[in-house]
Amino acid sequence: MTTKGRRASDRAGRARMCSPGRPSVARVAERRRFWTAIAAGCSSEDAAGEAGVSPAVGTRWFRKAGGMPPSHLSPSATPPSGRYLCFAEREELAIFRAQGCSIREIARRLARAPSTISRELRRNAATRGGGFGYRATTAQWHADRSARRPKPAKLAENEALRKYVEDRLAGRIATPGGTKVTGPTVRWTGRRHAPRKPRRWAKAWSPQQISERLRLDFPDDESMRISHEAIYQALYVQGRGALRRELTACLRTGRALRMPRERTRRRGKSFVAPEILISERPAEAADRAVPGHWEGDLILGLRSSAIGTLVERASRFTLLLRLPSMPGRGQRIKNGPAVAGHGAEAVRAAIAQAMITFPEQLRRSLTWDQGAEMAQHARLRIDTGLEIYFCDPRSPWQRGTNENTNGGSTFRRART
Repeated sequence: MTTKGRRASDRAGRARMCSPGRPSVARVAERRRFWTAIAAGCSSEDAAGEAGVSPAVGTRWFRKAGGMPPSHLSPSATPPSGRYLCFAEREELAIFRAQGCSIREIARRLARAPSTISRELRRNAATRGGGFGYRATTAQWHADRSARRPKPAKLAENEALRKYVEDRLAGRIATPGGTKVTGPTVRWTGRRHAPRKPRRWAKAWSPQQISERLRLDFPDDESMRISHEAIYQALYVQGRGALRRELTACLRTGRALRMPRERTRRRGKSFVAPEILISERPAEAADRAVPGHWEGDLILGLRSSAIGTLVERASRFTLLLRLPSMPGRGQRIKNGPAVAGHGAEAVRAAIAQAMITFPEQLRRSLTWDQGAEMAQHARLRIDTGLEIYFCDPRSPWQRGTNENTNGGSTFRRART
């Protein structure tokens, strides 16, 4: 085939590829800004605004990646060095090319080698029309695509290792003779971090257990080694082609997407300001000399039932708050109020109804943990005159009076 009859893409020096469709919505720089905002704790919609794309695009990026930033887009990844043309230089190159400048003139203006400009015009040209037109957006898209270096996942290449990991994630364990072995029993603690499948994960092994067990089951086979982080990536990033996403239901959290660490630290605590932390509580509340300072918490029971407890620090006088299910239980409303009975609105109403019967001298302050049930604390302060204070995260001893009361034998039998 003569040079004239060859495809323009072949003459450009690019490998033949299937039609990739339209170019992506944003370039690598925008995607890197998006994942940097995600790592800082922003939501997908807010991170999309930081990157300059629509909220729908940001949500799509987050879900497609399983909540985990690609290695080349993570905040810790090294940005491209100056040896590569950036998008601004490609825009200037396109303008100079349209003005009819020669390759050496363009190279002089951009302070680049003529061979770099010649190679750029050939490799990243827009060849769909049969010619060698040059457009900055198309050239940047070709450069980003050719810069990818996808590394095949170890679980996708090693079938024996993948079978071992899948069986233990799903709780399907058997001896070489075929005898089924029950996996370790994991006690359900009732944590409300994420909805779970009905006990599918109770007999499953965690990625950490699987990673450590491989060293014992295959001490001499170095190919049967994988880190727990690689297992998580194979679960959440479906583009790696290793593990089925359905197996995420067997994890302890049951999440279908990876939750960024900084987002979990911020979630549910936006209503807690520094000026209402327990460190700002008056000293008279700590020494129990003056009555009227209370501590509160919830006791959760079966089927999302709950009661509230309020304990006065000086006298240990205890109040029980009845928290029945609100109207509409069983009908889930998107972005609607919690109707299980221990949501923010129900808890605020129950505390206000109980405390309004006391004189003002016995309504000085209330200390609570940073649970979402106290999200309406500002309105509660207006209704009752109580000063609301919150404990530090993971510090139940700062409400020792209430914790001891809830842990007593009387309340262990109080199941609603």
